[in-house]
Amino acid sequence: MATDSTGEPSFHPYTHPAAGWGAAKSVTAFLAREGEGIAGPRAVMKMNHENTGFDCPGCAWPDDMKGLHLDICENGIKHVAWEMTHKRVGREFFAAHTVTELSNWSEFELENQGRLTEPMSYDPGTDRYLPISWADAFELVGRSLRELADPNQAAFYTSGRLGNEATFLYQLLARELGTNNLPDCSNMCHEASGRALQAALGTGKGTVDLVDWEATDALFILGVNAASNAPRMLTSLVEAHKRGAQIVHINPLVEAAARKAIIPHDFLEMATFRATPTSTLNLQPRIGGDMALLRGIAKAVLEQSKSDPKAIDAEFIDRYTFGFDDYRAVCEATSWAEIESRSGVSAKDIRKAADIYRVADRSIVSWCLGVTQHEHGVDTVREIVNLLLLRGNLGREGAGPSPVRGHSNVQGNRTCGIDHRPAPAFLDRLAEVCGIYPPREHGLDTVATIEAMAAGRVRVFVGMGGNFAIAAPDTAYTFEALRNCELTVQVSTKLNRSHLVHGRRALILPCLGRTEKDMQRSGIQSTSVEDSMSMVHLSTGMKRPASPHLLSEPAIIAGIAQAALPGSRTPWQDYVEDYDRIRDTMAAVLDGFEDFNRRVRLPLGFRIRQPARELVFRTPSGRAEFSAAALPETRDLPGALTLATMRSHDQWNTTIYSDNDRYRGIKNLRTLVFMNAEDMRERQLREFDEVDITSIARDGSTRKLLRYKVIPYDIPRGCAAGYMPEMNVLCAIGDFSTQSDQPIMKNLTVRVERSEP
Repeated sequence: MATDSTGEPSFHPYTHPAAGWGAAKSVTAFLAREGEGIAGPRAVMKMNHENTGFDCPGCAWPDDMKGLHLDICENGIKHVAWEMTHKRVGREFFAAHTVTELSNWSEFELENQGRLTEPMSYDPGTDRYLPISWADAFELVGRSLRELADPNQAAFYTSGRLGNEATFLYQLLARELGTNNLPDCSNMCHEASGRALQAALGTGKGTVDLVDWEATDALFILGVNAASNAPRMLTSLVEAHKRGAQIVHINPLVEAAARKAIIPHDFLEMATFRATPTSTLNLQPRIGGDMALLRGIAKAVLEQSKSDPKAIDAEFIDRYTFGFDDYRAVCEATSWAEIESRSGVSAKDIRKAADIYRVADRSIVSWCLGVTQHEHGVDTVREIVNLLLLRGNLGREGAGPSPVRGHSNVQGNRTCGIDHRPAPAFLDRLAEVCGIYPPREHGLDTVATIEAMAAGRVRVFVGMGGNFAIAAPDTAYTFEALRNCELTVQVSTKLNRSHLVHGRRALILPCLGRTEKDMQRSGIQSTSVEDSMSMVHLSTGMKRPASPHLLSEPAIIAGIAQAALPGSRTPWQDYVEDYDRIRDTMAAVLDGFEDFNRRVRLPLGFRIRQPARELVFRTPSGRAEFSAAALPETRDLPGALTLATMRSHDQWNTTIYSDNDRYRGIKNLRTLVFMNAEDMRERQLREFDEVDITSIARDGSTRKLLRYKVIPYDIPRGCAAGYMPEMNVLCAIGDFSTQSDQPIMKNLTVRVERSEP
């Protein structure tokens, strides 16, 4: 498939600092390519700027607590410029291209066409999308939902871009209709984190904020490529190193953020090219070896406590925790030989990390999808909590668990009701305040929704943002499942694969971007988002909408609801006219949102109360609970490798900006697999040789990618890595965690063989 590549593929290991002049050069070139040389810089000055600007539509890293005027990053600027493009996709474009033709375009080519401008409806007779009025589009969706034999034949998916107000209306629509089928992107990324933290601490979120990051003595960063996935974290890492904090990175790949960085808004360091180290120690476990490594750190600390009672916080353990004796016993019963074998890291190096942890008065453990997208992701996150509890690293400044959420409001989506397993107390409050009768049975998550579409049990699929078709596992299976629907509806800003892989009827409903002014009857509206550290703040667009025919997400949801629920007593139109009215209702329903409209307008917004941060644990024991889970078995098939999918630097989720991956030294190539040099030699492979990659699912079925190029890389033996979404095809629909129901996209068993001539 065609891409934006402009040259031959190349690989040169990256040795420069993260961010710095490389980021500045990349941003300048990107803005020039997108024709945003004036509007782009103006938007940058409004991005993440207290309550007077718009929230970055990229990652969920918190805004700077000091109100920094340049709280930005390379990927955030690209994300905004990508949304603000002058290119348009209107009726003329669709008249010129059939869906069959567009299906052969690359992900880059599709999104690069520009912003969608008006609602479109698929016409099977011409294989084209044709214009449709908003009224007719809403009636089509409403009629399709009204005619379902069971409301559970509909599913309502959301990505993490949806603001809190739209999120609340979306779940209200689904539950008033009568279903809890609310799959979301969390089902594919941090579901394990939420379940583990809920079981251990009684909260599904981390407990720390940026103030804690500024006060901690030690940071342990697991399974995250911060320079690409949460680039603003680099500022925290640089500042931590400068004040003498210890920083341990734990990842099969030593990423750019784990070496050194220059922060672009530090003008002196930019002028002098002076980089700051961002790590004290780098450990490279085998893929899936994190839990064993963490168990080793805990074992070493417990061994040290026999001669140094201060190595653990016995008073904290006795007063606030449950299950410590069982956990200590399982640590003692786990041999160092087993820990070394399953982690892939030597006991000597694990003890180095343990010494850092033991000496630090206050420690934070932070993690991302490298920990969660595994069969044993829940147990691994619980092991993180175990380690923190050993030294009382909870409920005090500079200490605690800190998951790195991906998309900008994915945490807010869950807080505001996007949950296929809603708590009874939430449903009770929703019923009381909103006067509806929400269903009580659990709904479908992402994997279960795909299976239900394939089986014909879900007939209407509504996607609120994102690119479901290409983000989901088992691409071919997911495609056929979507095509089996009676109606698919995609609410989007740009053209993507999910518009081309559709049901028998299909709608594209274009919405406002976060950078754009949202004008309603009462005036310009603001929406709120929740970052990965539970701060809630407003976002107000500043740019003229890309088309006069765009609607806001709350307006689209309300339009669907009024058509689908003609007898509804919910004041849908009142909500659209003034989002303060939505927030007033949210304040009455959601814990922590009391006095919402006033507090969200405070400088930097407000932080949702975290009981576990105050050492209040809503667990069965009323205490923080240790887990004594056994280490996971490894699946070692002869000649096979364990493969993890990941993003390149020049992409955001499924949005591909180019075929380059600067921080890994790749140019003009995405169809590749990174391998250990010894594993390559064993297979008689050299750099850029073409290989076929075959995944082996737990049920024995196989999936294959052909003619990928192999790249030698610093990765443990027996491991491999490559880019999503291209490699999502390798993850079978049945290969999901029995602990979290997440697809195990970072723990795939594959064979890599030379391609046939």
